[in-house]
Amino acid sequence: MAYIPGNAPKENSMKITWLGHSAFRLDTAKASILIDPFFTGNPGFAGLDAKDWATGVTHILLTHGHGDHVGDTVKLAGETGATVLANADLAAWLGSKGVTKLEAGNTGGTIAFDGFSVTFTNALHSSAQITEDGVSHALGNANGLMLHIEGDASLLHMGDTDIFSDMALIQELHQPDIGLVPIGDRFTMGGAVAALACQRFFDFKIAMPCHYGSFGIIDPTPEKFVLGMEGTRTRVVTPAAGDSLEV
Repeated sequence: MAYIPGNAPKENSMKITWLGHSAFRLDTAKASILIDPFFTGNPGFAGLDAKDWATGVTHILLTHGHGDHVGDTVKLAGETGATVLANADLAAWLGSKGVTKLEAGNTGGTIAFDGFSVTFTNALHSSAQITEDGVSHALGNANGLMLHIEGDASLLHMGDTDIFSDMALIQELHQPDIGLVPIGDRFTMGGAVAALACQRFFDFKIAMPCHYGSFGIIDPTPEKFVLGMEGTRTRVVTPAAGDSLEV
């Protein structure tokens, strides 16, 4: 793991690692958390070792039911014993796949763990899995995940979403310090619109773009987002997959 230049590790800090696409690992004083652990088949994760990044994981958090977000959850949950948090419909589906340590919630709800809490926020997207017979099965609403971490910065993983005006309510209610922001276009808002969302509705200290560069049909770089955020108070961080930022 490498640290973003200019950010020396400090005592009692939270470490955020991008693992390609929308996958992140958060290491805090009391928990090691994977969000949307799409490892197998993720071009952005290529060259990284799933066993390394799953070591010590205590929780797996899912924004929605698409395969590029659920990813390796079933396997990782079995191997690590981690508790999996997902919306109620997705949690029920994961239970049918053999996941036993589940915490289910839904939009607006908050679930408290030792050292942090997670609130399901709104997102404008879909959520489904296609089974072997080709049938698409809805798996609840798509969500963002708002994390309040004891003694650390607060963090919003927006999930997959377009811009929407009620983002202002998320800011008012939760005042997130850090935003993990989808920018790849086609399936989410693009970089310019994501920059508008961050400026109009949020007051992030740090924004980390995601959901780009992993597949040919979405934007290959964060350039549009970076340009759109120029001149703002928000620090934009664009790590390579596997790099870590301590905050």
